[in-house]
Amino acid sequence: MAATKDATTDDTTRGRSLLTLPKAHLHLHFTGSMRIETVREMADKHGLRLPNALTRDYPPQLSGVDDRGWFRFQRLYDAARACVRDEQDMRRIVREAAQDDAAEGSKWLEIQVDPTSYAGFVGGITPMLEIVIDEAKAASSDLGIGVGVLVAASRIKHPYDARTLARLAVQHAGDVLAFGLSNDERRGNTEDFAPAFRIAHAGGLASVPHSGELLGPQAISETIDSLGPQRLGHGVRAAESDVVLERVLDNDIALEVCPGSNLALGVYSRPEDVPLRQLFDAGATIALGADDPLLFDNRLAAQYETARTVHGFSDEELAELARHSIRASFAPDDSKREMFAEVDAWLTESPQN
Repeated sequence: MAATKDATTDDTTRGRSLLTLPKAHLHLHFTGSMRIETVREMADKHGLRLPNALTRDYPPQLSGVDDRGWFRFQRLYDAARACVRDEQDMRRIVREAAQDDAAEGSKWLEIQVDPTSYAGFVGGITPMLEIVIDEAKAASSDLGIGVGVLVAASRIKHPYDARTLARLAVQHAGDVLAFGLSNDERRGNTEDFAPAFRIAHAGGLASVPHSGELLGPQAISETIDSLGPQRLGHGVRAAESDVVLERVLDNDIALEVCPGSNLALGVYSRPEDVPLRQLFDAGATIALGADDPLLFDNRLAAQYETARTVHGFSDEELAELARHSIRASFAPDDSKREMFAEVDAWLTESPQN
């Protein structure tokens, strides 16, 4: 796994600073975005006890390739989520996520949330979502980074719950940019969630479901057929099938590739096994993402460092990856133009040796 990078320093050994490369971050979960210090402070605030893996044994050792491994990941995620118990906590998560991304050069962040997980503490799914939207707007204004909100249903809940969330997301269309489907992709039947995505699509929202990390290319085909995605959360295993990869390319579906997640969950054994180079060379639109930095212990800049040091991406190719992320984002067109210009300017900087 790529090492964690401190956003206040740049340990790049060659090339231009990856912390100043302008980019968009499109795959970040609300709870998973939290700083470990924040989780611990919230646990103290609410009188909760955290598992050792979030205290003295941090960072945790994870694997998602079998049920036991996924249960460990989910248990730790749930323990962190249980610490989020009031509006102040929710606002803090959004604010700190924006701060951390801005410190790593992100100009645009899309944070994904399932409001049902926190609704009981603030009076329902509508106020919970509106808190996140409100703080996203405030952070955008204060920090010089655009922050968009995505709503995601969970595969381990009933598809009717997904329809409820799709309707909620549509009610806030404009502030909510897209509708997703997360959690263990081995659970549930993808086609059962199609009605929720039809609701979201009819309401003008993009489709951004997870697919193609824990399951292979057939799952990606099923997701394309059922949910009509503009982007796939992960989708990395499209590399295992020329036919499926061609479908991704033909439908102009962007892949939110998260190398740190792939390694932490045991999808690939070694950093060099992640098919980032293969997908890039095939012409796929790739938006690197950190997924759940709280549990995987690496943030966005670390994914770009992996592209550079493990997969041999030149600065010109790293700039193109950044352009991919911007192009695949739901940022306003004028913001995209500004970000593209900033990427071009980055390439005029002198490399650091």
